[in-house]
Amino acid sequence: MLDEPAAGMNSNETKELTTLIDWIKDEFKLTIILIEHDMSLVMGICSKVFVFDYGTLIASGTPNEVQNIEQVIKAYLGGE
Repeated sequence: MLDEPAAGMNSNETKELTTLIDWIKDEFKLTIILIEHDMSLVMGICSKVFVFDYGTLIASGTPNEVQNIEQVIKAYLGGE
């Protein structure tokens, strides 16, 4: 379980972290539970996403599926 592992990292550090998490996941055949607000990291590493807004589940699915849901866009991806 990783809680905000990219907090305070610049984009290069986040890319390195993404590579490391992918390696750990594949090498040890683990499921990673990731809590993160860096959407590029989430979308790049997760195969399934659960999106919460103020403690309420508003979407679940693949990164491509959830990034197109209006409620997710408003809550996390910068919608109005």
